[in-house]
Amino acid sequence: MAYVLQIFPQILDGLGITFGTFAVTLILALPLGALISLGRVCKNRALRSVFGVYTWVLRGTPLLLQMFFVFFGLPAIGVQLFGRMRLPYVYLAFVLNYAAYFAEIFRSGIQSVEKGQREAARLLGFSGWQMNVKIIWPQVIKKTLPSLGNEVITLVKDTSLVYALGLSEIFKIARSISTRDVTIAPYLVVGVIYLAITAVITQLLKMAEKKVYYEE
Repeated sequence: MAYVLQIFPQILDGLGITFGTFAVTLILALPLGALISLGRVCKNRALRSVFGVYTWVLRGTPLLLQMFFVFFGLPAIGVQLFGRMRLPYVYLAFVLNYAAYFAEIFRSGIQSVEKGQREAARLLGFSGWQMNVKIIWPQVIKKTLPSLGNEVITLVKDTSLVYALGLSEIFKIARSISTRDVTIAPYLVVGVIYLAITAVITQLLKMAEKKVYYEE
């Protein structure tokens, strides 16, 4: 126990990057995913195809590969977005990846809303904006919240991948301590931290589901 208390503050030093990656991804990927989902169901066939390819590629390749591509691949073809700063590239890869997953979740929610409701809204004189804000998206959020919650939990665990670009989040720090001291205790501490984070988020999601709960 004394050893755990000794290494615990060191591991906690990496929580800033872990929480930062989680927060930035969630804040940016949700609205981006919503916009992409609208493109996936729009009447323009070309746009549907473009966004369809986007979601297919981003969901069909590993997030780790996408991180390497934006950090090593883009500069290799002359695209310098953030210089040699690593964290913005991590954010970019995470946001693009999770936006694709959120987009497919939102798309299924949009398509689950009965067409009759759209027709009734048009007959009542609702504009497209009003119909989306007052009728379509409130139902989409209610229908997709459990699936969104699952992705949010996955996002918490995926933040451990940022170590691959040399960033000192909690997993990388635990690995360094474990190699130095030849013990698995740091990994156990990190496991408990992830469990605590996911427990809190799960509880918050349950509260959100209760608030928007509806009956079929």
